[in-house]
Amino acid sequence: MKQILLATLFAATSVGLMKAQTTQRQIVEDGGTGPFKSEVVGDALCPGFTMYRPQNMKDVVTTNGALPVIVYANGACYNNNVEMRLLLSEVASYGYVVAAIGPYDEEDVMAQWRGVLRANYPETKGEVIMANGEKILPYTAEEIKAQQERQAKLLEEMRKKEQNGEEQAPPPPFIQTYPDMLLEVLGWLTYQNGAAGSEYYQCLDINHVAAMGQSCGGAQVLGIADDSRIKTCIMLNSGIGDMNMMGSTKESLKGLHQPMFYMIGGPGDIAYENAQLDYARIADNIPVVMLNSKDGHSGTYYEKHGGNYAKAVVKWLDWQLKGKKEQAAIFLDDEYLKKEFPDWQGVRKNF
Repeated sequence: MKQILLATLFAATSVGLMKAQTTQRQIVEDGGTGPFKSEVVGDALCPGFTMYRPQNMKDVVTTNGALPVIVYANGACYNNNVEMRLLLSEVASYGYVVAAIGPYDEEDVMAQWRGVLRANYPETKGEVIMANGEKILPYTAEEIKAQQERQAKLLEEMRKKEQNGEEQAPPPPFIQTYPDMLLEVLGWLTYQNGAAGSEYYQCLDINHVAAMGQSCGGAQVLGIADDSRIKTCIMLNSGIGDMNMMGSTKESLKGLHQPMFYMIGGPGDIAYENAQLDYARIADNIPVVMLNSKDGHSGTYYEKHGGNYAKAVVKWLDWQLKGKKEQAAIFLDDEYLKKEFPDWQGVRKNF
């Protein structure tokens, strides 16, 4: 049903019946550290997505030119982008429009991250400090034991209900999105960019588009990466390896035609091995960079303005979509990387 509704929405926009209508708006972390303070927007005519963009967008475009576009897919391929809000808001503040899968949401991002961080505390990271200054510690042995006991109790209750013939409601679906959503929202933005009267009219640089995804969202990126409109891809804590996820497999790597950036959390990242396989398998005509930190699968998305992962993403986008070669040092110069990010390691090929 969700796919049918989305298809209807995008079909309507394709014949010029709908203009963007912002109905919800918020500012995250004072709008980021970039030169163009950002905002998070919910649009009544694109309810399946959240837009991250500069405030006073038309004024920014008038003085600085049309804005490149990023389409973003979430970790777990989930229909909610709240956990990446700090990073996406930061990216937008540097002059980008980000369309992220998932409806507009005003939940507390720090509350979302707290449990994630404790459950996935990377052994390689000395301490975890969230954007609100809160220090996070890993679960203690006692807390882990209590969790296991609760899970065991719930499983036992489910078994008893099954044995007694009691009906049980099926769990809600964990995966609620699909790869082509990234192309559908790109189509919607393309229409809006050419529609007089739209908020996005002549504001978007549709010739400079990136696809970005975290974890399972990276599999969705690979699923649409063969589209000629996608000029670069960013894989955050992600790699397909030998898996089959969201319809993507190692065969999807053969469809790549653009520079690739993998930002991985080191050996403690569940995506680490798959990312190494991807790197080895990507064809010799495709430029690819992989940076590894010690942050594990959760990156630095919970830190102020998305932490160092956001800095790396902005530098890649500035280089690839805006032609700012001075931003390439972190990816091409080992000495620079060692100086600015001493805990990171980088490899590259085909440059």
